[in-house]
Amino acid sequence: MIQQIEISLPSFRRGIHLITHLIEDQLPVLPQMGLLNIFIKHTSAGLTINENADPTVRTDLENYLDRIAPEDEPYFRHTLEGSDDMPAHIKATLTASSLSVPITNGRLNMGTWQGIYLCEFRNYGGKRKILITVYG
Repeated sequence: MIQQIEISLPSFRRGIHLITHLIEDQLPVLPQMGLLNIFIKHTSAGLTINENADPTVRTDLENYLDRIAPEDEPYFRHTLEGSDDMPAHIKATLTASSLSVPITNGRLNMGTWQGIYLCEFRNYGGKRKILITVYG
């Protein structure tokens, strides 16, 4: 059986945001065993699974990505939507556009300290759409 739904996330400010609960709240009934695929339909935001207990992890991740792809570099040509435009695309390339999470006993089978994150790389990214596919 395969199920697919699209969810809209609310607008988030720039940063790394825990969205596990937003996804779980909108999931259909999950099979006893299977796989959940999460796909973000944007090129200036990303997804990641990481530490969900200590919020400094999110800050450190964002700060590191900002160092890798800083704004206002004179060699960026893709700046039509602002100085955060090209850096957002680079950061989205370095994170994931798709994640897979195992399903066991009708629940997401993630580690104790793991959470699903939206990585919002634009200063004003707006609402983001995520496509969820359940295999099982």
